[in-house]
Amino acid sequence: MSLKRILCATTALTLCSTAAFAQDTTITIATVNNGDMIRMQGYTDQFTAETGIGVEWVTLEENVLRQRVTTDITTKGGQFDIMTIGMYETPIWGANGWLVPLDDLSADYDVDDILPAMRGGLSHDGTLYAAPFYGESSMVMYRTDLMEAAGLEMPEAPTWQFIREAAAAMDDPENGVNGICLRGKPGWGEGGAFITVTGNSFGARWFDEEWNAQFDQPQWAEALNFYVNLMNDYGPDGYETNGFNENLSLFQQGLCGMWIDATVAASFVTNPNDSEVADSVGFALAPNSEGVEKRSNWLWAWALAIPAGTQKADAAKQFIEWATSKDYIELVAENEGWANVPPGARTSLYENPNYISVPFAQMTLDSILAADPNNPTVDPVPYVGIQFAAIPEFAGIATEVSQEFAAAYAGQQSVEEALEKAQAITNEAMEAAGYR
Repeated sequence: MSLKRILCATTALTLCSTAAFAQDTTITIATVNNGDMIRMQGYTDQFTAETGIGVEWVTLEENVLRQRVTTDITTKGGQFDIMTIGMYETPIWGANGWLVPLDDLSADYDVDDILPAMRGGLSHDGTLYAAPFYGESSMVMYRTDLMEAAGLEMPEAPTWQFIREAAAAMDDPENGVNGICLRGKPGWGEGGAFITVTGNSFGARWFDEEWNAQFDQPQWAEALNFYVNLMNDYGPDGYETNGFNENLSLFQQGLCGMWIDATVAASFVTNPNDSEVADSVGFALAPNSEGVEKRSNWLWAWALAIPAGTQKADAAKQFIEWATSKDYIELVAENEGWANVPPGARTSLYENPNYISVPFAQMTLDSILAADPNNPTVDPVPYVGIQFAAIPEFAGIATEVSQEFAAAYAGQQSVEEALEKAQAITNEAMEAAGYR
């Protein structure tokens, strides 16, 4: 990878061109600074050589990406020809007419090969509005060497109570090893997503069937107190600022006994070029609390969508077909091995013996299949979504709530104060929006 490409991939806000010469058309893509998306940028010259279409990248940290693309599409700013969005935005924006339908992709692309969970979550009224680059759930990643040294064996389907026991046994402050690393970073899709699925696994929910906030219920108090106590006892200092990328770095450096996060991280923690513990990583389903049937796993896809205001929809569709195709998966496999292909998007990938033999492949698929966005909680709810509620108001509300929770993680307020503020924030917003 060239120095220029590395700088493009690692800078939080960078606009860079992959085109070496003038092309007939150049498209601009906003994307997240996650490893698989950065890897894709390294192959873009091949797309340009095949099509004559140049590509410019705007690569952003996750919270910044969400803010930028939401602002651009709601104000019709027209900065981007392709946006990297997910299962929360796609159905809402598709229903609003803000996205170009992907209902005319080529036969060779094979839309029917997209995993049903991913295709459903990226559609509105049966029409696909974004194509998944990769799909994910969440799962436990853990140090097998530390688990063995602690005299414990990770169950395939652990409880939160076992996770705490294991974190205590693996915690080794003298050697800089934290028993567990989890997200606390504010943002509805960062720490907000993690604490929401944790709440689900303790029987909590965002709303009852009348859209009343539920943060004053005992299940939320149990979930949030459990999380805060677990992280204060066995987590890293400053965990309230850690999101996906921060925890990935800690785990790769051997500083976490366990990490519960996106299944897509598996290829990075097991890659010996990046991870100091690559040969001692095990996987398990995301935990539930004892006596609660819901597990703390989510369902998500980072996907490519075309804003309706673009003047380059045809070129954008060509790129989407290329980047999310079976051929792209084969390209990455040929150059970097099957463990490093984008996971979780296509049925055929999990029917391929070359891939299903990868140590984390089956656990990733099992985690995705276990996620049920139509029934995300123990008690009934009026919304669809596991780590989010698929209503337009949720992003703003949940970002504010996650900030209050992060203040509790940092010791700036009590759990009780954070939940009381969350209750007020949520109910006030829902009343203003006309839900109550």
